[in-house]
Amino acid sequence: MTTLALTTPAGLRRRPLSVTLAGAILALVVLAALCAPLLAPYAPDTIDLSASLVGTGGDHLLGTDSSGQDLLSRALYGARSSLVAPVALLAVAAVLGVTLGVLAAWRGGWVDTLVSRLTDVMYAFPGLLFTVLIIAVFGAGMTTSVLALGLAFTPTIAKYTRSLALAEARKPYVDAYRVQGMGGVRVCVLHLVPNLGRAVLGYLVVLFGEALMSLATLSYLGFGAQPPSSDWGLMVQEGQAAVVQGALLPALVPGTAIALVVVSFNVVGVWAADRLGKQD
Repeated sequence: MTTLALTTPAGLRRRPLSVTLAGAILALVVLAALCAPLLAPYAPDTIDLSASLVGTGGDHLLGTDSSGQDLLSRALYGARSSLVAPVALLAVAAVLGVTLGVLAAWRGGWVDTLVSRLTDVMYAFPGLLFTVLIIAVFGAGMTTSVLALGLAFTPTIAKYTRSLALAEARKPYVDAYRVQGMGGVRVCVLHLVPNLGRAVLGYLVVLFGEALMSLATLSYLGFGAQPPSSDWGLMVQEGQAAVVQGALLPALVPGTAIALVVVSFNVVGVWAADRLGKQD
């Protein structure tokens, strides 16, 4: 008696419920950020001292902070910088990290040793402390924070890319292109790096949550976004004083937003990295 096994194509497998829910949350956050001018009931910098620390209600759905600024409006506008800045950070780190990783794997020898030692030294230095030192030299602000954290994330991406590039450089198609007379730079740029794209992209999605949290931490410490920005990390720092007065919403609203986005990106990122890593 013959038994026929029915298999489901990989593309038709259902996503886990947690991934679907996390993706829906991220989609809503991105949509809210894009539509902030339409959704926000007030301008994010509108100050109304007569409405200081007002709780939830019809006029202010999520309450107000100590300056009377509407928390819903600030959270909506703050989503823009809180989402765009990590993308810029990872873009800087990806360009530097992928370049160093591919260079080390392709050239080998003393170049590989030099890059490996450089990344080891940066690993030995705490990333946040390294970032704070750069900010101390060049001044606080979101741009400096993005560039500094981009440098701090570079060795992580460089090591990951190097391990991928070492395996990719041994594949037959690389030797075939070199036999045809194609230079090493062209082989790397046109063929090797694109073949690493899916795996590197999946890894960057995993790192997004950490990048967002790192930037929020710098803003909370006063090194990142500066007033009157509505960055979520800065909102938590500004709302901390209100907690002593019994008003939790000024710190709770942006803190919850950060937690939701970070957790959602971690869930989606791990799933995406696993899926992209299994593709040929």
